[in-house]
Amino acid sequence: MKVNNHQGEQHSPTSKVPLKFVIEGKEYETFDKYKTGVELKQLAGIPLDTELFLSICKPYRDELIENEKQVNLARPEREYFFVKKKLAFFINDKPYTWYKQYIRGIQIRELASIPAEDDIFLDIKEGWQDDQILDDEIVDLARPGKEKFFSKPTPKEVTIIVNARPHKWSEINISFEQLAVLAFGSYDDSPNRGYTVTYSRGWEPKPEGTMVKGSVVRVKNKMVFDVTATDKS
Repeated sequence: MKVNNHQGEQHSPTSKVPLKFVIEGKEYETFDKYKTGVELKQLAGIPLDTELFLSICKPYRDELIENEKQVNLARPEREYFFVKKKLAFFINDKPYTWYKQYIRGIQIRELASIPAEDDIFLDIKEGWQDDQILDDEIVDLARPGKEKFFSKPTPKEVTIIVNARPHKWSEINISFEQLAVLAFGSYDDSPNRGYTVTYSRGWEPKPEGTMVKGSVVRVKNKMVFDVTATDKS
């Protein structure tokens, strides 16, 4: 169970019988007597910037296997490799393992082969609205408990609340001017007319905010807008 740099040895680099070893609890076989840290990580689907360790019997400490190091797999004992830092989570009830604290929405989508036309949500405890995760959004997996993500088809239209009245909306974004129309039936662009638009229950990282003339915001189901008109004359 010792890392070996076998440069200069005259022995064959391959074995006549398959050599068994374990990475993260899964057994592998090879006829290669030596494998590098890179090869071991690639075999197990572990990112190259993640630390991989070789299990060593006490009282010795487990050994860090650098990417360029070669490990002798032909020793009598079966070698066990493991990662100290890993995070477990679920996507559509299927367990996954991630080797970093943070994960992006697009990475969740790729891991679970979620179609681009489906939305991804983070399951929030009962009483709170599930958090939709956009492709460029970052999620912290190191929070207490195992995060649970799920996907579902994107609705063709959503309901937004404008001045306490529900409206169906089928576009991805809504503009300052469109909100004035929904609130008052028309938009008056004259100098004597002004509007104030605020919103809440929107997308992270800014679920609440104020809109100005010419601006747009991405809509979310049950997003709330308050629109007021001011006569400047």
